[in-house]
Amino acid sequence: MVSLTSFLPPLASFFHLYPVVLGMGEENCSPRKQLQHKTQTEAPGKSWHSQAYTLGAISNFMSTFLTFPIYKVVFRQQIHALAVSEAVRQLWHEGPQCFYRGIYPPLLSKTLQGTLLFGTYDSLLCSLCPVGPHSLGHRWAAGLMSGVVEAVALSPFERVQNVLQDGRKQARFPSTFSILKEFNSYGFWGRMSLGYYRGFWPVLVRNSLGSALYFSFKDPIRDSLAEQGLPHWVPALVSGSVNGTITCLVLYPLIVLVANMQSHIGWQSMPSLWASAQDLWDTRGRKVLLIYRGGSLVILRSSVTWGLTTAIHDFLQRKSHSRKEQKD
Repeated sequence: MVSLTSFLPPLASFFHLYPVVLGMGEENCSPRKQLQHKTQTEAPGKSWHSQAYTLGAISNFMSTFLTFPIYKVVFRQQIHALAVSEAVRQLWHEGPQCFYRGIYPPLLSKTLQGTLLFGTYDSLLCSLCPVGPHSLGHRWAAGLMSGVVEAVALSPFERVQNVLQDGRKQARFPSTFSILKEFNSYGFWGRMSLGYYRGFWPVLVRNSLGSALYFSFKDPIRDSLAEQGLPHWVPALVSGSVNGTITCLVLYPLIVLVANMQSHIGWQSMPSLWASAQDLWDTRGRKVLLIYRGGSLVILRSSVTWGLTTAIHDFLQRKSHSRKEQKD
């Protein structure tokens, strides 16, 4: 199998993104907000940001591996509009050798996603408001821009992953190398628009809005739960689970559209964005309920993934602050 580092060259020229400044009114400072403010004003640009990148990578790697079976069942539902039992039966008939087929692209992409999402969010937030407290506008802007970076950097991984997971493509494209070979046979613009960045615009909207929603409302929920005297990891776990689930469900139609667009391959018959959306609506019988098929498993996956990631991220922030206080 080709090394996954072969994904990286098409991405190198897309990382030169810069923060956009957006200011809004200040918020009231709860004890949790004071902790964040104190941490960021005492050690701006130092070890905490590197820890945020590292934490995002580790937590997303673990959660992706553990929840990949759920993701694959959801993907089959999005592509074929199957019930859960039918999707599981389809995977069962393909055999255990194909069960984890396609895990390498999401494993690498989700690890990079955690690195970029949490690391760039913290960096952008401190750039927008170095001294705090951070308003809703600051969190929204930093989340939006971190989602843009994530979309630009990781869309090619998702594209290859979706082709690999489509059972209809196994004979023609049995490996990552065969897909990369197909994409690289196009011209430059075809390689970008029809190959690596197929379905980029809905990915951009989904990731930027999803990140902005998640980071905007994660802290208020966690802070309100923390006032109830719960163990410190519970508010972060619940906040991450609730925000990840709600965000995913709100943007679920875009998730389904991206999965269907990125499963197409071959420049001869590549439908446009509008044609893809219209075809999805028609094939789902013009019913919103069928578009949301697979939503129950998305709730489970999002709860596990974002809850775990948020809890570990919060734990690391507390440990970092404690070590700082002990040194002082």
